[in-house]
Amino acid sequence: MTDIKKIPFSVLDLSPIAEGSTAADALRNSLDLAQNAERLGYKRFWVAEHHSMPGIASAATSVVIGHIGAGTDSIRIGSGGIMLSNHAPLVIAEQFGTLDALFPGRIDLGLGRAPGSDGLTMRALRRRIDAADDFPEQFEELRYFLKAPIAGQKVQAVPGGGTSDIDIWLLGSSDFSARLAARLGLPFSFAAHFSPQSTLPALALYRDNFRPSDVLSEPYAMVAINIFAADSDAEAEKMATSQHRSFLNLIRGTPGKIPPPVDDMDVIWSPDEKLMVGSRLGGSVVGGPQKVLDGVRSMIASTQADELIINTMAFDHVQRVRSYEIIAEIFEIGAEQPQVLAGAQR
Repeated sequence: MTDIKKIPFSVLDLSPIAEGSTAADALRNSLDLAQNAERLGYKRFWVAEHHSMPGIASAATSVVIGHIGAGTDSIRIGSGGIMLSNHAPLVIAEQFGTLDALFPGRIDLGLGRAPGSDGLTMRALRRRIDAADDFPEQFEELRYFLKAPIAGQKVQAVPGGGTSDIDIWLLGSSDFSARLAARLGLPFSFAAHFSPQSTLPALALYRDNFRPSDVLSEPYAMVAINIFAADSDAEAEKMATSQHRSFLNLIRGTPGKIPPPVDDMDVIWSPDEKLMVGSRLGGSVVGGPQKVLDGVRSMIASTQADELIINTMAFDHVQRVRSYEIIAEIFEIGAEQPQVLAGAQR
Protein backbone atom coordinates (compact mmCIF):
# COMPACT_ATOMS: atom_id res chain seq x y z
CA MET A 1 0.00 0.00 0.00
CA THR A 2 1.14 3.54 -0.76
CA ASP A 3 2.67 5.32 2.22
CA ILE A 4 0.30 8.24 2.70
CA LYS A 5 2.94 10.40 4.37
CA LYS A 6 5.17 10.23 1.29
CA ILE A 7 2.47 11.57 -1.02
CA PRO A 8 2.67 15.25 -1.92
CA PHE A 9 -0.50 17.29 -1.38
CA SER A 10 -1.34 20.27 -3.58
CA VAL A 11 -4.07 22.92 -3.88
CA LEU A 12 -6.62 23.47 -6.65
CA ASP A 13 -8.20 26.92 -6.38
CA LEU A 14 -11.09 28.19 -8.51
CA SER A 15 -10.92 31.72 -7.05
CA PRO A 16 -14.52 31.44 -5.78
CA ILE A 17 -16.60 34.63 -5.72
CA ALA A 18 -18.94 34.37 -2.74
CA GLU A 19 -22.30 36.08 -2.60
CA GLY A 20 -21.82 39.59 -1.27
CA SER A 21 -18.23 39.79 -2.52
CA THR A 22 -16.42 40.74 -5.74
CA ALA A 23 -13.88 39.24 -8.12
CA ALA A 24 -11.28 41.49 -6.50
CA ASP A 25 -12.07 39.91 -3.13
CA ALA A 26 -11.79 36.44 -4.65
CA LEU A 27 -8.38 37.15 -6.18
CA ARG A 28 -7.06 38.59 -2.92
CA ASN A 29 -8.33 35.46 -1.17
CA SER A 30 -6.59 33.26 -3.74
CA LEU A 31 -3.27 34.93 -3.01
CA ASP A 32 -3.83 34.60 0.73
CA LEU A 33 -4.65 30.91 0.29
CA ALA A 34 -1.51 30.40 -1.82
CA GLN A 35 0.63 32.09 0.82
CA ASN A 36 -0.88 29.84 3.48
CA ALA A 37 -0.42 26.77 1.28
CA GLU A 38 3.25 27.67 0.86
CA ARG A 39 3.61 28.13 4.63
CA LEU A 40 1.94 24.78 5.28
CA GLY A 41 4.13 22.83 2.86
CA TYR A 42 1.77 22.10 -0.04
CA LYS A 43 3.66 21.21 -3.21
CA ARG A 44 1.84 23.19 -5.89
CA PHE A 45 -0.98 25.72 -6.27
CA TRP A 46 -3.08 25.50 -9.43
CA VAL A 47 -5.86 27.72 -10.74
CA ALA A 48 -8.40 26.70 -13.36
CA GLU A 49 -9.83 28.28 -16.50
CA HIS A 50 -13.60 28.76 -16.52
CA HIS A 51 -15.53 31.29 -18.57
CA SER A 52 -18.88 33.03 -18.11
CA MET A 53 -19.15 31.69 -14.53
CA PRO A 54 -20.32 34.36 -12.06
CA GLY A 55 -18.84 32.43 -9.13
CA ILE A 56 -15.30 31.89 -10.50
CA ALA A 57 -12.69 34.66 -10.92
CA SER A 58 -9.88 32.71 -12.65
CA ALA A 59 -10.94 33.07 -16.30
CA ALA A 60 -7.72 34.93 -17.18
CA THR A 61 -5.76 32.02 -15.79
CA SER A 62 -2.25 33.10 -16.79
CA VAL A 63 -2.81 36.53 -15.26
CA VAL A 64 -3.98 34.95 -12.00
CA ILE A 65 -0.91 32.69 -11.93
CA GLY A 66 1.27 35.80 -12.25
CA HIS A 67 -0.62 37.36 -9.34
CA ILE A 68 -0.01 34.25 -7.23
CA GLY A 69 3.63 34.01 -8.24
CA ALA A 70 4.36 37.61 -7.32
CA GLY A 71 3.09 37.02 -3.80
CA THR A 72 4.80 33.69 -3.10
CA ASP A 73 8.39 32.47 -3.09
CA SER A 74 8.75 28.73 -3.55
CA ILE A 75 5.49 26.84 -4.09
CA ARG A 76 5.01 25.56 -7.64
CA ILE A 77 2.28 27.49 -9.46
CA GLY A 78 0.31 26.72 -12.55
CA SER A 79 -2.88 25.80 -14.34
CA GLY A 80 -5.31 23.08 -13.51
CA GLY A 81 -5.94 23.69 -16.25
CA ILE A 82 -5.67 25.78 -19.35
CA MET A 83 -8.37 24.68 -21.83
CA LEU A 84 -6.24 24.51 -24.95
CA SER A 85 -9.21 24.36 -27.33
CA ASN A 86 -9.97 27.98 -26.37
CA HIS A 87 -6.56 29.32 -27.41
CA ALA A 88 -3.97 29.52 -30.12
CA PRO A 89 -1.07 27.30 -28.95
CA LEU A 90 1.42 30.09 -29.71
CA VAL A 91 -0.35 32.40 -27.24
CA ILE A 92 -0.18 29.81 -24.45
CA ALA A 93 3.51 29.18 -25.20
CA GLU A 94 4.15 32.92 -24.92
CA GLN A 95 2.11 33.31 -21.74
CA PHE A 96 3.75 30.40 -19.93
CA GLY A 97 7.16 31.32 -21.29
CA THR A 98 6.62 34.72 -19.71
CA LEU A 99 5.55 33.14 -16.42
CA ASP A 100 8.66 30.94 -16.47
CA ALA A 101 10.85 33.99 -17.09
CA LEU A 102 9.26 35.71 -14.10
CA PHE A 103 9.19 32.67 -11.79
CA PRO A 104 11.84 30.25 -13.08
CA GLY A 105 11.61 26.62 -12.04
CA ARG A 106 8.13 27.02 -10.52
CA ILE A 107 5.69 26.78 -13.45
CA ASP A 108 3.30 23.91 -14.22
CA LEU A 109 1.25 23.92 -17.42
CA GLY A 110 -1.75 21.66 -16.90
CA LEU A 111 -3.81 21.29 -20.08
CA GLY A 112 -7.41 20.25 -20.52
CA ARG A 113 -9.29 19.29 -23.66
CA ALA A 114 -12.81 20.43 -22.68
CA PRO A 115 -13.80 24.04 -23.37
CA GLY A 116 -14.71 24.86 -19.75
CA SER A 117 -17.76 26.74 -21.04
CA ASP A 118 -20.90 26.42 -23.14
CA GLY A 119 -21.28 26.79 -26.88
CA LEU A 120 -22.20 30.47 -26.80
CA THR A 121 -19.16 31.27 -24.68
CA MET A 122 -16.94 29.26 -27.01
CA ARG A 123 -18.14 31.33 -29.94
CA ALA A 124 -17.44 34.49 -27.93
CA LEU A 125 -13.89 33.18 -27.47
CA ARG A 126 -13.69 32.96 -31.28
CA ARG A 127 -12.99 29.22 -31.21
CA ARG A 128 -14.69 26.45 -33.19
CA ILE A 129 -17.29 24.30 -31.45
CA ASP A 130 -15.36 21.17 -32.49
CA ALA A 131 -11.93 22.55 -31.52
CA ALA A 132 -11.54 19.94 -28.78
CA ASP A 133 -11.40 17.25 -31.48
CA ASP A 134 -8.06 18.70 -32.59
CA PHE A 135 -6.53 18.60 -29.11
CA PRO A 136 -3.64 16.22 -29.95
CA GLU A 137 -2.60 18.42 -32.87
CA GLN A 138 -2.97 21.59 -30.80
CA PHE A 139 -0.90 20.01 -28.06
CA GLU A 140 1.92 19.07 -30.44
CA GLU A 141 1.88 22.60 -31.85
CA LEU A 142 2.21 23.99 -28.33
CA ARG A 143 5.13 21.68 -27.57
CA TYR A 144 6.77 22.74 -30.85
CA PHE A 145 6.68 26.40 -29.79
CA LEU A 146 8.13 25.55 -26.37
CA LYS A 147 11.13 23.81 -27.94
CA ALA A 148 14.30 25.67 -28.89
CA PRO A 149 13.72 27.37 -32.26
CA ILE A 150 15.40 25.74 -35.22
CA ALA A 151 17.40 27.61 -37.88
CA GLY A 152 15.11 29.62 -40.10
CA GLN A 153 12.02 29.20 -37.93
CA LYS A 154 9.82 32.15 -38.87
CA VAL A 155 7.27 31.98 -36.01
CA GLN A 156 8.66 31.73 -32.49
CA ALA A 157 7.33 32.00 -28.96
CA VAL A 158 9.22 34.83 -27.27
CA PRO A 159 9.44 34.21 -24.35
CA GLY A 160 8.69 30.48 -24.46
CA GLY A 161 10.88 28.92 -27.13
CA GLY A 162 13.62 26.80 -25.58
CA THR A 163 11.93 26.72 -22.18
CA SER A 164 12.98 23.64 -20.25
CA ASP A 165 11.66 24.45 -16.78
CA ILE A 166 7.91 24.25 -17.49
CA ASP A 167 6.33 20.98 -16.37
CA ILE A 168 3.53 19.92 -18.73
CA TRP A 169 0.60 17.86 -17.43
CA LEU A 170 -2.44 16.44 -19.16
CA LEU A 171 -5.72 16.73 -17.28
CA GLY A 172 -8.91 14.78 -17.79
CA SER A 173 -12.33 13.73 -16.53
CA SER A 174 -12.66 10.79 -18.95
CA ASP A 175 -10.34 8.41 -20.77
CA PHE A 176 -9.15 10.60 -23.68
CA SER A 177 -6.37 12.49 -21.91
CA ALA A 178 -5.48 9.38 -19.90
CA ARG A 179 -4.65 7.56 -23.14
CA LEU A 180 -2.78 10.54 -24.59
CA ALA A 181 -0.73 11.10 -21.42
CA ALA A 182 0.15 7.41 -21.37
CA ARG A 183 1.21 7.39 -25.03
CA LEU A 184 3.39 10.48 -24.59
CA GLY A 185 4.84 9.48 -21.23
CA LEU A 186 3.52 12.54 -19.39
CA PRO A 187 2.09 13.03 -15.91
CA PHE A 188 -1.70 12.83 -15.68
CA SER A 189 -4.15 14.51 -13.32
CA PHE A 190 -7.71 13.19 -13.05
CA ALA A 191 -10.71 15.30 -12.03
CA ALA A 192 -12.20 13.02 -9.41
CA HIS A 193 -13.60 16.09 -7.69
CA PHE A 194 -16.42 16.18 -10.26
CA SER A 195 -16.13 12.85 -12.12
CA PRO A 196 -15.69 10.27 -9.35
CA GLN A 197 -17.21 7.32 -11.20
CA SER A 198 -14.67 7.54 -14.04
CA THR A 199 -11.63 7.84 -11.80
CA LEU A 200 -10.49 4.23 -11.51
CA PRO A 201 -11.06 3.28 -15.18
CA ALA A 202 -9.13 6.35 -16.37
CA LEU A 203 -6.22 5.72 -14.01
CA ALA A 204 -6.07 2.07 -15.07
CA LEU A 205 -5.95 3.08 -18.75
CA TYR A 206 -3.17 5.53 -18.03
CA ARG A 207 -1.03 3.08 -16.10
CA ASP A 208 -1.66 0.07 -18.34
CA ASN A 209 -0.76 1.97 -21.52
CA PHE A 210 2.08 4.14 -20.21
CA ARG A 211 5.18 4.44 -22.36
CA PRO A 212 8.38 5.75 -20.73
CA SER A 213 9.65 9.05 -22.09
CA ASP A 214 12.44 11.53 -21.47
CA VAL A 215 10.03 13.18 -19.02
CA LEU A 216 8.94 10.17 -16.96
CA SER A 217 10.28 6.67 -16.63
CA GLU A 218 7.05 5.44 -15.03
CA PRO A 219 3.47 6.73 -14.72
CA TYR A 220 2.71 9.57 -12.33
CA ALA A 221 -0.95 10.16 -11.50
CA MET A 222 -2.37 13.01 -9.46
CA VAL A 223 -5.99 12.87 -8.33
CA ALA A 224 -8.12 15.95 -7.67
CA ILE A 225 -10.52 15.61 -4.74
CA ASN A 226 -12.91 17.82 -2.82
CA ILE A 227 -12.08 17.92 0.88
CA PHE A 228 -13.96 19.90 3.51
CA ALA A 229 -12.13 19.60 6.81
CA ALA A 230 -13.25 21.27 10.04
CA ASP A 231 -12.91 20.77 13.76
CA SER A 232 -16.16 18.75 13.79
CA ASP A 233 -18.11 16.63 11.33
CA ALA A 234 -21.14 18.90 11.61
CA GLU A 235 -19.16 22.04 10.78
CA ALA A 236 -17.58 20.41 7.75
CA GLU A 237 -20.89 19.05 6.48
CA LYS A 238 -22.46 22.49 6.66
CA MET A 239 -19.45 24.07 4.93
CA ALA A 240 -19.80 21.61 2.03
CA THR A 241 -23.40 22.67 1.34
CA SER A 242 -22.14 25.81 -0.42
CA GLN A 243 -20.57 23.63 -3.11
CA HIS A 244 -23.73 21.50 -3.25
CA ARG A 245 -25.82 24.63 -3.77
CA SER A 246 -23.45 25.93 -6.46
CA PHE A 247 -23.62 22.70 -8.42
CA LEU A 248 -27.39 22.56 -7.98
CA ASN A 249 -27.63 26.04 -9.49
CA LEU A 250 -25.63 24.81 -12.51
CA ILE A 251 -28.02 21.88 -12.93
CA ARG A 252 -30.96 24.27 -12.80
CA GLY A 253 -29.35 26.56 -15.37
CA THR A 254 -28.99 29.45 -12.91
CA PRO A 255 -25.25 29.74 -12.15
CA GLY A 256 -24.30 32.47 -9.73
CA LYS A 257 -21.87 33.41 -7.00
CA ILE A 258 -21.02 30.90 -4.29
CA PRO A 259 -24.01 30.77 -1.91
CA PRO A 260 -23.75 30.60 1.87
CA PRO A 261 -24.02 27.23 3.60
CA VAL A 262 -27.31 25.90 4.95
CA ASP A 263 -28.27 23.51 7.72
CA ASP A 264 -30.41 21.21 5.57
CA MET A 265 -30.09 20.70 1.81
CA ASP A 266 -33.23 18.54 1.72
CA VAL A 267 -35.39 21.66 1.92
CA ILE A 268 -33.65 23.00 -1.21
CA TRP A 269 -33.19 20.11 -3.64
CA SER A 270 -35.52 17.41 -4.92
CA PRO A 271 -34.60 13.72 -4.59
CA ASP A 272 -33.63 13.61 -8.27
CA GLU A 273 -31.47 16.73 -7.93
CA LYS A 274 -29.80 15.24 -4.88
CA LEU A 275 -28.87 12.17 -6.92
CA MET A 276 -27.53 14.32 -9.76
CA VAL A 277 -25.35 16.38 -7.43
CA GLY A 278 -24.20 13.23 -5.65
CA SER A 279 -23.14 11.64 -8.95
CA ARG A 280 -20.67 14.49 -9.44
CA LEU A 281 -19.64 15.33 -5.86
CA GLY A 282 -20.13 11.94 -4.21
CA GLY A 283 -16.40 11.34 -3.96
CA SER A 284 -15.88 14.30 -1.64
CA VAL A 285 -14.31 13.83 1.79
CA VAL A 286 -16.21 15.82 4.40
CA GLY A 287 -15.72 15.82 8.16
CA GLY A 288 -13.61 16.40 11.21
CA PRO A 289 -9.98 15.23 11.43
CA GLN A 290 -10.68 11.51 11.91
CA LYS A 291 -13.24 11.33 9.13
CA VAL A 292 -10.90 13.18 6.76
CA LEU A 293 -8.03 10.87 7.68
CA ASP A 294 -10.14 7.79 6.98
CA GLY A 295 -11.60 9.22 3.76
CA VAL A 296 -8.26 10.21 2.29
CA ARG A 297 -6.72 6.90 3.25
CA SER A 298 -9.54 5.15 1.41
CA MET A 299 -9.09 7.38 -1.66
CA ILE A 300 -5.36 6.71 -1.83
CA ALA A 301 -5.82 2.98 -1.27
CA SER A 302 -8.31 2.74 -4.14
CA THR A 303 -6.54 5.04 -6.62
CA GLN A 304 -2.89 4.47 -5.64
CA ALA A 305 -2.47 8.18 -6.39
CA ASP A 306 1.07 9.53 -6.51
CA GLU A 307 -0.20 12.95 -5.45
CA LEU A 308 -3.46 14.55 -4.32
CA ILE A 309 -4.64 18.01 -5.35
CA ILE A 310 -7.36 19.36 -3.09
CA ASN A 311 -10.28 21.64 -3.90
CA THR A 312 -12.21 23.26 -1.04
CA MET A 313 -15.04 25.38 -2.45
CA ALA A 314 -16.12 27.10 0.77
CA PHE A 315 -18.21 30.25 1.16
CA ASP A 316 -16.13 31.59 4.04
CA HIS A 317 -12.46 32.21 3.26
CA VAL A 318 -11.35 31.77 6.88
CA GLN A 319 -13.00 28.34 6.95
CA ARG A 320 -11.36 27.48 3.63
CA VAL A 321 -7.89 28.29 4.95
CA ARG A 322 -8.62 26.40 8.16
CA SER A 323 -9.63 23.34 6.12
CA TYR A 324 -6.22 23.26 4.42
CA GLU A 325 -4.54 23.78 7.80
CA ILE A 326 -6.34 20.78 9.27
CA ILE A 327 -5.40 18.63 6.27
CA ALA A 328 -1.77 19.71 6.62
CA GLU A 329 -1.80 18.82 10.31
CA ILE A 330 -3.37 15.40 9.75
CA PHE A 331 -0.99 14.33 7.02
CA GLU A 332 2.14 16.19 8.15
CA ILE A 333 2.32 17.89 4.77
CA GLY A 334 5.14 20.17 5.84
CA ALA A 335 7.44 17.19 6.41
CA GLU A 336 10.22 16.62 3.88
CA GLN A 337 8.82 14.98 0.74
CA PRO A 338 10.87 12.80 -1.63
CA GLN A 339 11.52 13.89 -5.20
CA VAL A 340 9.14 11.50 -6.94
CA LEU A 341 9.13 12.84 -10.49
CA ALA A 342 11.87 11.93 -12.94
CA GLY A 343 13.47 13.79 -15.80
CA ALA A 344 12.18 17.32 -16.30
CA GLN A 345 9.37 16.81 -13.79
CA ARG A 346 9.78 18.12 -10.26
